[in-house]
Amino acid sequence: MQMLSSLPPQVHQYLIVTGNYWAFTLTDGALRMLVVLYFHDLGYSPLQIAMLFLFYEIFGVVTNLVGGWLGARLGLNRTMNIGLALQVAALAMLLLPSALLTVPWVMAAQALSGIAKDLNKMSAKSAIKLLVPAQAQGTLYQWVALLTGSKNALKGIGFFLGGALLALVGFQGAVLAMAIVLALVWLLSIVLLKKDLGKARAKSRFRDIFSKSRAINLLAAARLFLFAARDVWFVVALPVFLASQLGWDHWKVGGFLALWIIGYGVVQSLAPRFTGGSAGRPPTSKTAFLWAGVLTASPALIAVALHAGIHPVASLLCGLMLFGFLFAVNSSLHSYLIVSYAREDGVSMDVGFYYMANAMGRLAGTILSGWVYQAWGLEACLWISAVFLLLAALLASLIRE
Repeated sequence: MQMLSSLPPQVHQYLIVTGNYWAFTLTDGALRMLVVLYFHDLGYSPLQIAMLFLFYEIFGVVTNLVGGWLGARLGLNRTMNIGLALQVAALAMLLLPSALLTVPWVMAAQALSGIAKDLNKMSAKSAIKLLVPAQAQGTLYQWVALLTGSKNALKGIGFFLGGALLALVGFQGAVLAMAIVLALVWLLSIVLLKKDLGKARAKSRFRDIFSKSRAINLLAAARLFLFAARDVWFVVALPVFLASQLGWDHWKVGGFLALWIIGYGVVQSLAPRFTGGSAGRPPTSKTAFLWAGVLTASPALIAVALHAGIHPVASLLCGLMLFGFLFAVNSSLHSYLIVSYAREDGVSMDVGFYYMANAMGRLAGTILSGWVYQAWGLEACLWISAVFLLLAALLASLIRE
């Protein structure tokens, strides 16, 4: 604690924000895996299990939009702490005996968890803008990349943690342990986090949640298509394909995807090295356009290889690695640009609006993934992904800085 208190105030606050985000992300990833595995063991069908997460995604759209306004009105310390408290409440809802864990009840708990997750993420991303001097854009990019990348790496670790806790202490024991740890993190955050962080000086009106900045609107639209392009083949189509066409069991599919997410997070953290940001040259919208253009080719190449029957397993797995690397860099670029473009007074409103578009993209991609794969297969999902990525690149090219 003495070492922590001796750090510069900005670094001190950054570490607290990052620690909160890490703790939350671990429980979020672990909870998702716990719910999937536990309710599968109870005999729930895949569709019923998928429905448990429907409100989690839907509420993400609303929370990002309204949460940005709340952050400007109340301060980011309060919205982050509200997010932590709501996650503790969501975990507490799942401590009931299994006979009482009905689908509507678990859907409500997941809805609460979805609200908590997006309040926490919006608060963490917005806070960084206020902790870095305006002229230090290279440092801002590196801090954003580290926060974003570490979050996704920890989410993958959370998948492993959920499975391990379920095996060691059972569902109720795992949920109780996570609730206790996160409650302690929440109490520390209340004490240590700066009280007026992110609170707008001017009174924020609710109608201001919709951005008036052309650059932010275009970047948000690009983000929507970027994440729809990922989830249209990654969320449902890919796991089902690995299980049904390649014969992988559930543990192999889950373990592989967890490792993919960890690797994806590591690349996100290192994105400044690949785009020049580590040398003090922050990226621009042109950088985002170029990287999105390169990414567009990867799902198209996988689709062509699968259609031609060129070593389907190797083509898919190698293509997935390439896609993951390129997508991670694109995601980090976008995360930096929104924080950079956002106004300092009321930063959470611009960031919240942007991540609302992100949530809409995830929701659209998830729905399309199941429908398109069921109707036309994985190749069709990959071609739609390529079209969405092309649209994301074109939208980024229209931004004028």
